[in-house]
This record gives sequence, structure tokens and C-alpha cells, in this order.
Amino acid sequence: MYDNPVAESEQEDLDGAQPHRPMRAVAFGLAQLGAHLTQRFTERIAEIGLTPPEVGILRMIAAQPGRSQRSLAAELGVVPSRVVALIDPLDSKGLIERRRSATDRRNHELHLTPAASELLGRIAAVAFAHETETTAALSDTEYEQFASLLTRLINARELTPGVHPGYRAASEPGK
Repeated sequence: MYDNPVAESEQEDLDGAQPHRPMRAVAFGLAQLGAHLTQRFTERIAEIGLTPPEVGILRMIAAQPGRSQRSLAAELGVVPSRVVALIDPLDSKGLIERRRSATDRRNHELHLTPAASELLGRIAAVAFAHETETTAALSDTEYEQFASLLTRLINARELTPGVHPGYRAASEPGK
């Protein structure tokens, strides 16, 4: 009478679902919360003149000074040309330096400038305030439990720690 609106692959997922627990819309809740938190973080970080992708790039360079643009692209899961578009604004703001590699003149090494190093302290303060506000409704025990469960879900999906999936989406054609 009616066509099944569920795609075949989704139906297989539904057929394999464990019926022992009720549907609580956890995935939707996480997406809803994630969208809200992304918007709020974007607003907070804009106050210091940055975007979330710029913050992520600065953090990645700070964690591995001298890394190549190619290694950054590989970790982000994007094409190298996308990295150029991500780091050009940081270069224009005087926050990063591209230096020719001493071992491979075809590669550029990425380094933070002193201004970026100072800015990282402000970024950390914004991130701390954001996390504190986000988790204010949780007790210390609940916070630890939530963080542990969230880490488990992230690891189960084999996501790269510290790399927002938005980098990949932004580098796909038509995005």
C-alpha cells in the first residue's frame, strides 16, 4: 500500500538494531547540542578575531611546530590545496610563518609567530569558559562519566582526536 520510506541500507541497520532499549534520540540530541555549541564557540572566538577552523589549525601547529603543510592536510583529511586556504588567513594576520624545509626545499614548515603564541593563552581561556558553561549542569562525577562515554563513542567511530569533521566537509566539492 505504502512504499517503505527507509533506504535499504538504513533498513539493514534497523533490522540489526538491538530492541532491548528504547529509542531516546541520543544521536539527534548530540547533533542539536553540537550545533548549539558550535554556534556559541564561533561567537566567543570571534571576539578575539578568529574562526573555529583557525583555532584548530593554530592548535595543531602549536602541538607540532615545523610540521609540513602536507602533514597537516593528511591529519585533517583534506587535499593540500584546502590547507593553503586555511593557513593563508593566519599568515595574513601575522600568526604563522611558512619556512622552507631545510631537508626538503619543496616543503614548507609551519611555525607560530610570537603573536600567535600569546594568542593561544586567550584561546585556552575561551575554550575553558566554553567547556565550563557547557557542562555546568553536570556534577564532577557526571562530567567525568560523560567525558568517558563521549570518548568511547568517538573512538568507536574511529574519528581523529582533536580534528573537527567540518574540515573534511568544507573541502568537498560544492561545499
